[in-house]
Amino acid sequence: MSGAVRVALCGVAGSGKTTVGRALGAALGIDFVDADDFHPAANRARMAAGRPLDDDARAAWLGALQRELARRGAAGASYVLACSALAARHRAALRQAAPELAFVHLRVPPAVLARRLAARTGHFFPAELLPSQLAAWEELGADGIAIDGDRPVAAIAAALARQLVAPRTFT
Repeated sequence: MSGAVRVALCGVAGSGKTTVGRALGAALGIDFVDADDFHPAANRARMAAGRPLDDDARAAWLGALQRELARRGAAGASYVLACSALAARHRAALRQAAPELAFVHLRVPPAVLARRLAARTGHFFPAELLPSQLAAWEELGADGIAIDGDRPVAAIAAALARQLVAPRTFT
């Protein structure tokens, strides 16, 4: 692999960002960074209580992520980031720290998301907040690509790994 790989898997809760991100990082032999690890305790408590985050609550989290991405960029590091990045303004904030960051939306039908969240244990994000994330989600448009996230994790990671390491030619 030549050059740094910096990719953000984004989407709503339950889309598989962490699971696919870990598999993709392992396939590429690069670091996996989970944006959930950067939430202040107050954000985690708020979500656990069933209250969605607003942009004021997200500010400290986005700032911490920006610092981490800038640090990794300065070190020349490759990484896979799992991050909701629900809105274009959130993705723009991340790109301020990592201009080369590629965004991949893991698109999953709402019924599958709900089923995944209902089965998930040990996470601060409750299933009842899914509608608020679906309402807040802004499609990537030219900001990145969307892929089917309702496939086996290994298949998604392998397909993304092939795309990310393929030689790029310009005409």
